[in-house]
Amino acid sequence: MSNPALNSDHATPTPQDLRARVEGIFPELLEELAQLVAIPSVSSDPDHVADVLASAEHVRDRLTAAGLEAECLRGSNPDGTPGRPAVVARSRAVEGAPTVLLYAHHDVQPTGDLARWASDPFVAEVRGERIYGRGASDDGAGIIVHLGALRALGTDLGVNVVVFIEGEEEVGSPSFRDFLTTYAERLSADVIVVADSNNWKVGEPAMTTTLRGNCTATVDVKVLDHAVHSGAFGGPVLDAVTLAARLIATLHDESGDVAVAGLGGESTADVIWPEEEFREAAGTVEGLHLAGTGDLAARVWTKPSINVIGFDARTVAQASNTIAPEARFKLSMRTVPGHDPEEAMAALVAHLESHVPFGAEVTVTPNEYGPGYRADLTSAVAADLHWALGEAWGVPAVNIGVGGSIPFISDFQVAFPDAQVVVTGVEDPLTNAHSEDESQSVPDLEAAVLAEALLLARLAQDD
Repeated sequence: MSNPALNSDHATPTPQDLRARVEGIFPELLEELAQLVAIPSVSSDPDHVADVLASAEHVRDRLTAAGLEAECLRGSNPDGTPGRPAVVARSRAVEGAPTVLLYAHHDVQPTGDLARWASDPFVAEVRGERIYGRGASDDGAGIIVHLGALRALGTDLGVNVVVFIEGEEEVGSPSFRDFLTTYAERLSADVIVVADSNNWKVGEPAMTTTLRGNCTATVDVKVLDHAVHSGAFGGPVLDAVTLAARLIATLHDESGDVAVAGLGGESTADVIWPEEEFREAAGTVEGLHLAGTGDLAARVWTKPSINVIGFDARTVAQASNTIAPEARFKLSMRTVPGHDPEEAMAALVAHLESHVPFGAEVTVTPNEYGPGYRADLTSAVAADLHWALGEAWGVPAVNIGVGGSIPFISDFQVAFPDAQVVVTGVEDPLTNAHSEDESQSVPDLEAAVLAEALLLARLAQDD
């Protein structure tokens, strides 16, 4: 992947050198993060189209100032309309060296209820060891990690770097696949570093090794052609809501594990997730029994889950003494990392169709498929990342999973099948990404900048 001769052309800074450099530039990087927070690049809001463009142009200018050739580009949405602006930048060429793509995104979530924020979401504010503001962590911090690592290495950068800062991650990356196809030559890389995930805890770094996939389906249950009087027909005929509930109940066994055959899953995890911390984060009511078996972290990261995320039935306010003829519900199924989502959906459909209660008419309509992700832990890049994280934080890095999905990672793997993809990040359990008072640990941000600089320096040395 690399060229040993690079050492004669590019100095290899020591970890101590890089630590001192990052420490020296970090106050400036923190100010750069504040400037990003000040741009309300809410990609889901048509009123912020100009702000999303301004954000892209700001990032482009900062990467240009760091010595890269940068430009704003757009892909096409499935309907043919232009996607939101992204930034692609490239460092000066290093002949024979590997190419590393650094990914983050510059768009942010809406603020929600401003009254629930302790300060203006678009004015960064440092309180204690955290910096607050929309996008301060997700994913302005990811941009700063890339920018800071490149500045710290400067002319000692011994690899070719492509920086890809997306502008629509918070709305599902609709033009992502087209963007990868259109600009494949510019984006092609040997290693892809995605800085849009979490650390285990504040002060404890992690490599994200698994992401669950996500499939959704709509289920229609019909028992009658029309509503009938519950007194005249109730008893022999069960209403559609009751039969929908009975069908939903077949999806889990007595312990709460998913009962759909063929979905797979692993019951152990590399870390212990204390139950009290999980309950506090989830906001469970007192006395609620947690569902499932196996390690708590595995139940969230590497085992499947199925939840009802929508239900259509007659409202209580409109209730009448009639038997509901129809009901509809929507399921979200989180799939095991690495499991083909279409195979998982087929298993779900087969289960539902084989558990129809009382001969009701059941129609299952698949809606969406989102693949999961499983890292190659045997790769040299994974070992390098673990080393870099441990060196930067001063404590060993752990492997974690994420219960949610980042579908574009599989798009990277399809577009560049020979590339090694690693996922890291700067968020932590206190970040409140997508919610009010989003924040970023300042010490962890500095450590993340150092870790990426160390990783890039190590990749330049690897044989």
